[in-house]
Amino acid sequence: MKIKEGFELRTICGEHVIVATGLKNIDFSKIISLNESAALLWRGLLERDFGIDDMVKILTDEYEVDAETARNDAEAIAKQWQEIGLI
Repeated sequence: MKIKEGFELRTICGEHVIVATGLKNIDFSKIISLNESAALLWRGLLERDFGIDDMVKILTDEYEVDAETARNDAEAIAKQWQEIGLI
């Protein structure tokens, strides 16, 4: 997987938000807000190919969470990102 070009993570009023840049990515019907752990993943995965294992490592390195919980969270986030076209 890889994060598509043309999306940037920004912090607006304390909220992590994905912003589309460039005309081909503009869709004003959606605002994509990320929590702290999703924003951590976004920053750690930007501009590289990655898999679920990479996401699990980022989560377990940063948080006191077991690998199974991190894997479940990573799979859920990856599925969401795929469904909305971020990866």
